[in-house]
Amino acid sequence: MEIRKVENYSEMSQTASTIIINTIKHKKSPVLGLATGSTPEGLYQELIHQYNNHVFSFKDVTTFNLDEYVGLGKGNPQSYHYYMKEKLFKHLDINMENVNIPNGTVQHLEKECENYEKSIKEAGYIDVQVLGLGLNGHIGFNEPGTPFSSSTHVVELDDTTRKANARFFTSMDEVPQKAITMGLTTIMHSKKILLLVSGENKAEPLARLINGNISEDFPASMLKKHPNVTIIADKSAFVALNSK
Repeated sequence: MEIRKVENYSEMSQTASTIIINTIKHKKSPVLGLATGSTPEGLYQELIHQYNNHVFSFKDVTTFNLDEYVGLGKGNPQSYHYYMKEKLFKHLDINMENVNIPNGTVQHLEKECENYEKSIKEAGYIDVQVLGLGLNGHIGFNEPGTPFSSSTHVVELDDTTRKANARFFTSMDEVPQKAITMGLTTIMHSKKILLLVSGENKAEPLARLINGNISEDFPASMLKKHPNVTIIADKSAFVALNSK
């Protein structure tokens, strides 16, 4: 596990974008795993900036998003389909047929999970997976207690996760209670993982990840078993660690 301590959120985003762009440039048909929320927004802005400077192209890239809320359609401003379109895809030359995000509005959610898992496998698994770190250690929407052996599945969202995401909704009542998420085994099949951590509110989870035990009670701890993980964290996320 490589740990990169950077000065601030901007440097975290730039560092992550350099890794992503190098992958796109040097692999024929790269497969990226993407995340949503506030943490990767700077990364996406940097990718758009570099794309506009003709540094690279997204036309041969395939993407798989980590998760999507159950019950929110693609046109809902709080859906992750909408987020990805607005924050990244509409600004790039990506082929939208190569964009994969779970569909949380289908009747048979379990079948959707099976199909999503199959699509990832058929793509040769993910070359670089972007992750954020949840306050309770969740990655994707894999909440504490999720088996490390899990594949793509439907999850009941933890109250801490719903409260953390409530800022994107007009009220807590509107925050969905379920989501489809890549499983922990699915994530671990990724060839490289980038874990982005920013802000003092993530200091305790980061310290627990680095210093704590591997346990299903803290899903991110599973990453210690992966052979190619890079943590990119800013100074404020390190306040709970005695780090140089």
